Amino acid sequence: MALGVRCLRLLHPALCTYRATLTRPVSEISMKPVGGRRHDHRQYLAYPVVPVRQFATKKAKAKGKGQPQARVNINTALVEDIISLEEVGEEMRSVMDALKDNFNKTLNIRTAPGSLDHITVVTADGKLALNHIGQISMKSPQLILVNMASFPECTAAAIKAIRESGMNLNPEVEGTLIRVPIPKVTREHREMLVKLAKQNTNKAKENLRKVRTNAMNKLKKSKDKTSEDTIRLIEKQISQMADDTVAELDRHLAAKTKELLG
Repeated sequence: MALGVRCLRLLHPALCTYRATLTRPVSEISMKPVGGRRHDHRQYLAYPVVPVRQFATKKAKAKGKGQPQARVNINTALVEDIISLEEVGEEMRSVMDALKDNFNKTLNIRTAPGSLDHITVVTADGKLALNHIGQISMKSPQLILVNMASFPECTAAAIKAIRESGMNLNPEVEGTLIRVPIPKVTREHREMLVKLAKQNTNKAKENLRKVRTNAMNKLKKSKDKTSEDTIRLIEKQISQMADDTVAELDRHLAAKTKELLG
């Protein structure tokens, strides 16, 4: 009985120490003396500390959001046997160039004869540019004439193409002569052009997504013979190129919007 009480007294400090270690950091190891002396040597018991998982706080997670991601810059020559990043870049630039061309030709406050050149007319011989089948001239600052004498059979198709060009034009026909009144520069007209600019930009972004998707699909075909790390880097490079192009599209839209609204 006496021996049991003595053992309990010896173990009690150790049990208390073990409870305390449960709340301590992982890096600490408890080394506590056990009460009592034996031949003038103090006794120690070591207890392994229970690991405590440190969870990130909401504040820490929020702080990490919005941080700029590290950019990659792959040497295109090193991966050309997997995918041609130069070709992908050219396709993305062609989307950008097409939007610029659209902005310059169709979205202007003042309509000029050259702004009708790009209009595509559907004919029996296929799609033809309006300036290839009609003679376009400026009658006055408020009127453009399109002479269809060389291709009179395409007059109706030309009128339809002009109306559906998105330039807010309502052509009138006199035989083979198409009269195109130029809309007055009103606030409503300006806002309509801005709306068209946004629509054209969204279409450009859709075309850009197609280029990115096609590039990613092509890349997937090489996964069996290329390391995962390399594939991941190339995917990041393609996404980075697409993001840069989107940013450029948005910059041109902002500049065009400012120009149109005055």
